[in-house]
Amino acid sequence: MALPLEKEWNYADLLSWEDDMRYELIEGYPVMMAPGPSTVHQDILGELFAQFHAYLKGKRCKVYLSPFDVRLFEREGDHPADVDTVVQPDMTVVCDRSKVDQKGIHGAPDLIVEILSPSSWRHDCLVKYNLYQRAGVKEYWIVDTEKQVVLVHTLEEGQYHAPKAYTARDTVPVGVLEDCAVDLTAVFPEE
Repeated sequence: MALPLEKEWNYADLLSWEDDMRYELIEGYPVMMAPGPSTVHQDILGELFAQFHAYLKGKRCKVYLSPFDVRLFEREGDHPADVDTVVQPDMTVVCDRSKVDQKGIHGAPDLIVEILSPSSWRHDCLVKYNLYQRAGVKEYWIVDTEKQVVLVHTLEEGQYHAPKAYTARDTVPVGVLEDCAVDLTAVFPEE
């Protein structure tokens, strides 16, 4: 479906599109999602999800996988036509259950994980980085599959500062979850 670029779109428009493509909506402009991720991407995402899911079992926080709409700036009382930014992070952790509804999450989740691919690097490291910071996402992980590195950005006084970097041999403490840590040796196994 060809979309005119001179028009600003909203979440109501996005919900009405009948094609099989996935889109994010960045301040009123649609961004088509890349085709299905690589097997490496899926393996890494699966292991991250497994570790978070095991830790969160029976706790108030929940973890969700893409495709899952996150309406970062939606406020109480907003209608889909009022929402101009919708993202689909690879993985999302939310502890405030009131933010979860049938369509996804409204407002900033506590933690977002994006796994880089050659086609998503700029979008994840620049566009989404700025959106997540502005929205108040407390912790943002960028996973570089090629370098086997996880960069953890933590929000302090409304800003992300220099990230902490973790390699394939490290364990990553999860700042928004008490006593939770992710074992990267399982995420990036040696071949």
